[in-house]
Amino acid sequence: MGGTVVEIGLAAEEFALSETTDRFDDLEYEIERVVAHDTDHVMPYVWIDGPSVGDVEDALEGDDSVAEIECLADLEEERLYRMDWVAQIDTLVQILVEEEGAILSAEGNGDDWRLRILFPSRDALSRTHDYCEDRGLSMDIYTIYNVDDGRKGRFGLTDGQQDTLVSAYDAGYYEIPRDTSMTDLAEEIGVSHQALSERLRRGHESLVENTVIIGTER
Repeated sequence: MGGTVVEIGLAAEEFALSETTDRFDDLEYEIERVVAHDTDHVMPYVWIDGPSVGDVEDALEGDDSVAEIECLADLEEERLYRMDWVAQIDTLVQILVEEEGAILSAEGNGDDWRLRILFPSRDALSRTHDYCEDRGLSMDIYTIYNVDDGRKGRFGLTDGQQDTLVSAYDAGYYEIPRDTSMTDLAEEIGVSHQALSERLRRGHESLVENTVIIGTER
C-alpha cells in the first residue's frame, strides 16, 4: 500500500511562531519547505505576507520559538524567511523525524495552521494522532486518502465523475451565464441527459462531503 495524505488543523497557540501570529492579525504564513534533522529544531522557509510585514522582523527576533532568522526575499508586502524553530515543534518533530512524514503544504494565521502531510502509512498517521492526544495537543483531521486511491480517494469521486466535472468546467458549464447547456454537454461527453445529471449531482455531493463537510460538526 502507498502512503497516506492527510490535511490537519493545528491551533496557532500550540505551534511555533505563536507569539508572532498572535501579535499581527493581518498577516498570513506559508511554509515553502521544512526540514528536521533532529528532535531539537526544525528549519522552515516561511513566506509572510500582509500589510504589517514590515514590522514582523522585530517580532520574530523576540519570539521564543525562533532561534535564528534570515530574510531571503523582500517583495514589498511579502517576505521569505529562513528560520530555526526550537520550541512548540513537538507535532512537527513527530511527523518529520519519528514518522518520516513529509509536509506538502502548510498555511497559518493567528487562529490556526492547516498542514497537508504525506505519511508513509496509515499507522504513522494514527501514531501521530495518538501522540498529540496523549500530550493534550490539538489535531483536527479534515481530509484523508490513500495515495494508491488517486483522484477518487482524494475527493471521493469516481473517475467518471471526475472526468465529467472537468469537462463541464472546461466547456463553461459553471460560467454565469453558462457557455453550454446540459444537453450540449451530454452530447459532447457521449452520455444521456439523465446520466450526465446524475454524475454531476453525485460528483457535487462527493466534493461537498469531502471538502466542506469533513472536519465540521454535523
